[in-house]
Amino acid sequence: MLFSKIHHVAIIASDYEKSKHFYTEILELPIIREIYRVERDSYKLDLKIGDSEIELFSFPNPPKRKTGPEAVGLRHLCLTTENVEVTVEKLEKRGIVCEPIRIDESTNTPYTFFKDPDGLPIELKE
Repeated sequence: MLFSKIHHVAIIASDYEKSKHFYTEILELPIIREIYRVERDSYKLDLKIGDSEIELFSFPNPPKRKTGPEAVGLRHLCLTTENVEVTVEKLEKRGIVCEPIRIDESTNTPYTFFKDPDGLPIELKE
């Protein structure tokens, strides 16, 4: 096998402060580092998730995604949790709308979806 894990996933936010709040306060991902790149008028926020990272970027006037989850490119981000039901309750208390919990037919495990501030689908899987 050539690769052993995913190092990071990069996300471009339309509203950096709103997305920073979502990923750090609502999803409770710890900040590794935050850098402002003057030459690009861009923030880069590195967040820890397990052995991987999420890079949250801001750029002036990024183009919007043209279609829903079946567009070419990243379809969704999937996060694991010990208990989907408990995590959904916590997210909903923080104002996050989650889809009904379903059972994955191939793994027989519960999962659901919610969205980040820019509508990026995030799967939550037990």
